[in-house]
Amino acid sequence: MKTVIEVNDLVRKFSTRGRPTKTAVGGISFDVGQGEIFGILGPNGAGKTTTIKMLSTLLIPTSGTARVLGYDVTDDRTVMDLRKRINVVSGGDRGLYYRLSAKQNLEFFADLYGIPKREQTEMCQKLLGMVGLMNAADIKVEDFSRGMKQRLHIARALVNDPELLFMDEPTIGLDPEISRSIRSVIRDLSRSGKTIILTTHYMYEAEELCDRMIILSRGNIVGKGTVAEIKDMVSDSSVVHIVTDRDPSEALKGFVSDPDMTVVSSRTVGGRYDTRFASASGKTDVGAHEDLFRPFGIRLIGLDEPTLEDAYIRLTGGDE
Repeated sequence: MKTVIEVNDLVRKFSTRGRPTKTAVGGISFDVGQGEIFGILGPNGAGKTTTIKMLSTLLIPTSGTARVLGYDVTDDRTVMDLRKRINVVSGGDRGLYYRLSAKQNLEFFADLYGIPKREQTEMCQKLLGMVGLMNAADIKVEDFSRGMKQRLHIARALVNDPELLFMDEPTIGLDPEISRSIRSVIRDLSRSGKTIILTTHYMYEAEELCDRMIILSRGNIVGKGTVAEIKDMVSDSSVVHIVTDRDPSEALKGFVSDPDMTVVSSRTVGGRYDTRFASASGKTDVGAHEDLFRPFGIRLIGLDEPTLEDAYIRLTGGDE
């Protein structure tokens, strides 16, 4: 597999007058192969977006090296050539012109990339069809829902037919149906040969889409590899899975200060409480935990293999 991104000891620090220098990215190294969907995971402030900005030439690294499609991202002589071959989907409210229609937005960005007018009509139809916005081609973006805007962001990023696409949390805050459609678009883009760099907070999304990934915590890589390889990093954990009718937070209080409990997570699923915790020592007394959680109405209890989310929480130390 051809390597399209090579990162070695990449560092980015931010200096603000009157404040200590902050290290956003602390010397990371990884590579990405052509056609991969490569995930960059991590809590808020872990360095995901900063990494994306450096690789897409929007930020200059403090030190270290990064080559994208063979170009040095810090070389002013070739940076414009690189930008013609990549694009970024960052989402949110920026990057689109609200008083223009979806089609007019795509035509505007096509002009910026020097795409001939005679090719733009067919291109716009193709891209709007790809993201499910053909019926909204002539509607102003100010009347779009958030999900429609996000799909238009993806179409806008494909105007220059990039070889490499950076997608920074493309489904954040979207409803499940729209998120599913965007994941489908990402898979289709990968199958067409494009390389995708994806940041996400959603472990199920990373597990579904990513061929390989890195996990960042406080600017450093704490996990690297395929989903299976990441899970293997915490294979020494014995994970207890409990589903209860009522909130078991009282029972969990003692786990927070227990050094043997390396993963503790609890969330509501279908009106019930789904709780997972792991013992680093592997010494797990399910019977004792059953007694502890019985007052909260146990629906399910047992041992389970670590999930990607379990590995993520342990590797990042639950650092959100």
